[in-house]
Order: sequence, then structure tokens, then C-alpha cells
Amino acid sequence: MNLLNILIALPALGFILLLLLPRSVEDKAKTIALVLSVVIFAMSLGLIGPVLNSGAARSFEVNVPWIDTPAIRYHVALDGLSLWLVILSTLLTPLCILISWRYIRDRQKEYYAFLLLLEVGVIGVFAAMDLFLFYVFWEVTLVPMYFLIGIWGHDRRIYAAVKFFLYTMAGSVLMLAAIIYIYTKTGTFDYIVIQGLLETGRLTFTAAEQMPLFLAFFLAFAIKVPLWPLHTWLPDAHVEAPTAGSVMLASVMLKMGTYGIVRFCLPLFGNAAREAAPYIVFCALVGIIVGALVAMVQPNMKKLVAYSSVSHLGFVVLGVFSFNQQGMDGAVYQMLNHGVSTGALFMLVGMLYERQHSLEIKSYGGVASVAPKLTVIFMITTLASIGLPALNNFIGEFLVLQGAAIANFKWVVFAALGVILSACYMLWMFQRTFLGETPDDVRHHVSDINLRELAAIVPLVVLMVWMGTATGNFLKPIGAAGARILEQSKVNVEYQVKQPSSAEVVRASR
Repeated sequence: MNLLNILIALPALGFILLLLLPRSVEDKAKTIALVLSVVIFAMSLGLIGPVLNSGAARSFEVNVPWIDTPAIRYHVALDGLSLWLVILSTLLTPLCILISWRYIRDRQKEYYAFLLLLEVGVIGVFAAMDLFLFYVFWEVTLVPMYFLIGIWGHDRRIYAAVKFFLYTMAGSVLMLAAIIYIYTKTGTFDYIVIQGLLETGRLTFTAAEQMPLFLAFFLAFAIKVPLWPLHTWLPDAHVEAPTAGSVMLASVMLKMGTYGIVRFCLPLFGNAAREAAPYIVFCALVGIIVGALVAMVQPNMKKLVAYSSVSHLGFVVLGVFSFNQQGMDGAVYQMLNHGVSTGALFMLVGMLYERQHSLEIKSYGGVASVAPKLTVIFMITTLASIGLPALNNFIGEFLVLQGAAIANFKWVVFAALGVILSACYMLWMFQRTFLGETPDDVRHHVSDINLRELAAIVPLVVLMVWMGTATGNFLKPIGAAGARILEQSKVNVEYQVKQPSSAEVVRASR
């Protein structure tokens, strides 16, 4: 049986199993979920070799009929764009279960069941090669996240859950309308078939068709990113969500938006994407700066990290719409970097909350004296988030800035300001939380990190260093997939090399 099919089916079966678990043995739910999610992650590592060896080609492809009328197919596959996002999803699920081990006490079987259902949805989104199937998995992810926030969240959880659901649904309806229009024009939902029709000229979209279709897809993805000014749902969702919900939302679900832009908007509507690029880049640059400035004045740690996501994901959008290999590679790599470093930040903030039961920065201070190990890990994560060389975010930001400089050097000036501001707000938060005198309340309630928490956070710290120093291990498949997407969008994918003058050619010939 196809390994990708197994990775989609296993968490789905785990979801059903946990829901059927008798209430009398509900305390076993977390153990079952942890064992199953670890097995899924271990199996997902088997995806890496075949995808690395396949270059830009698709691997683990399954394409069978699902519904005859309309013609919907179960078509899934992986390439360099989706590989690491799937691996990141399978890694974070067991880590989220670990950090929820003591925090979740009520309705445990439903909580862990929803985490597994969320895993089904995100893997399906990154693997789907049929537009209708993609939409189904896209919608599946909404349900568990809605309940994770609405049931196990904080005081304003219902408001945050409804706001999250309505924002995402509004964009999804537009995307569905565009998908239906494409089906009526082509008779198929199969993304590969549609792309083939475009490449051979048998399918064309007029200017009057292409821009509305592009905007319908793009708005759905931009809301999910979220791109300024469509970002207002994100801080509320992060602040009210339980720690695991915040981790999965920041690390995986936001990447569904940037992934959708790269996978669908550019290859299907390349001309419209280039036409809209100046406006989209403007929104990305505003998001980078405004997100950083708003993060700087936040008194709430979760809200600070949430606004930092708006800023960092602006870099991803900037890289994509630079329309060159460096920018595309940096954008995709930055998706992974943000998933690792920001996911770790939300974990660490959640650990502090479990001890002090407060997200307010003023409730802390001097944590380093009572929790030195936690402080060291938080410091490494902070440095990764602000892009310190030898840590993961530096590589992604460098490639994005390089790609932006090739496209328009003025963009780099504004984007670099966001990098400087990120160092300001992250280091200031660290200083106020961990340094200085230790209040009695902190001394009595805040303890150092334990073995269970170390097991959850250490893999992400290792990845921060690994991705920052052995970048080639990750960039090879990303580069091949990115070059293919740029080619499909009718953009020159070759590196921009200065052509020698005729005089230089003559001198060289001598």
C-alpha cells in the first residue's frame, strides 16, 4: 500500500478509535494518541529518500476515481514543495500531545481525537492534486481547530473560535466558486491535467477570467497566511487557543495559505499573479513592518508572538512574488523555519503559563534564576526567530532578501527594517521575562523544564541548528520544485547572471 495513503489513513483511524473509546478509560486516550502519532512520524521519514531522488517529479502518487459525476478523483502525491511540510506536520503532532499531557484534564479523548483529525487535514492539504479534494481537506482542518479553540481555550475562546471560522470560511467560499468555474471550463478537477492543458495551450484564461479567478484563490490563501490587512483574526485565535492549538495553527495551518499561493496561484494564473504582484508586495512589506511595530508594544506574550508571525510570513509572500529562484527557495524554506521556531516559542510560552497561569509579561521577571535550562532554550529559540547566523531563520531571510534585491532593491530596505524590529521586540520580551530581579511569586511557582517538556522542545531546537548549518539537506528538493513552479508560471527560473560585454568576450578569447 502507498505510504502516503497510510499516513493519511492512520490518523483518521486514530480519530475514530478515540471517539469510540469508553469514557471509563478516557485517561488512556493520550497514550494511544502519542503512540500512534510517533508511529506516523517514524513512517513519514520513509517519504524523504524517494522524493529527494525524484528531483522535480512527483512521488508516492495515487490517482484513482472517487466520484463519477462530477469527475472527482482521489489524487495525491508529494514533491519537494510539500515533502518537508508533511514531515513537519507529523513531527509536531506527537510534540503537541506531549505538551498537553498535564494541561488537558477534561474531555481528553475528544481533545486528542481532534489533534489527529487536524493531522489528517493538513497532510491531505499538502498532498492533494485534485482541486476538489484539496478543498475537502482544507475544510476538514477548520473543524478540529474550531473545537480546540472553542472548548479548551481561554476566557474569550468562543469569540476567537467563531472569528477564526468565519474569516476562513469567507475565503474558502470564494475559492470554491473559482474551482467550480474551472471545472465547468475544463471538465476536470485534476490539478495535473489542468496544468497540462495550460502548458500545451489547450486551455487559456482570458484577462477577464484570470484576474477574478486569481483573486478568488489568493484571498482564501491570504486570509489563512494571514497577509495584512486580513490578519486581525490571528492574534485572538492564538491568545485564546490552548498551547497545542497555537503550535499547530502557527507552525502548520498558516503554511496552508503560503503553500496554496505557491502551488495554485502562480502556476494556474501566472499573468494575473505578476500583474497583482506590486500590490501584494506592498501588503507584505506593510505587514512586515506593522506586525513588528505592533508586536513591540504587546504586554501579552502570546499576542506578541502572534504579531511576529504576521511580520515573518510577510517575508514568505515577498519571496514568492519576487518571481526568481532565490526568492522562491527562501520563501519555502522560511515556511519551514517559521514552523519550527515559532512553534517552539508557543510551546515555551505555554510552559510558562502552566507554571504562573499568566501570559502577561509583567507577571514575570528573573525567571533565569529559577529556571536556567528553560532560559537557555528560550534564548536559543529567540535568536533563531530573529535570524541569527547558524540558526534556521537566517538562511530563509537571507534568500528572500536576495531574491527581493534582484526584483527591486527598494523592497529590501523596508524588509530589512522588519528584521531589525524583530530583534528589538524579541530581545526586549526575553529581557523583561527572564532577566532582572525575581519576584516572590515567580520564585514560588516557576520551576525549571522537566523531562517531558524537554522531549517536546529539544527536537525543534535541534532542527533550528540543523537547518541553519546543513541547509543543503533541505534546499535541494525545494529548489527543484520551486524551479518547476516558476517555469509553469512562465517566469524565467534561471539565476540572473550578468552577461559579459563584447569587449570582455574578446579579451577572454585571447
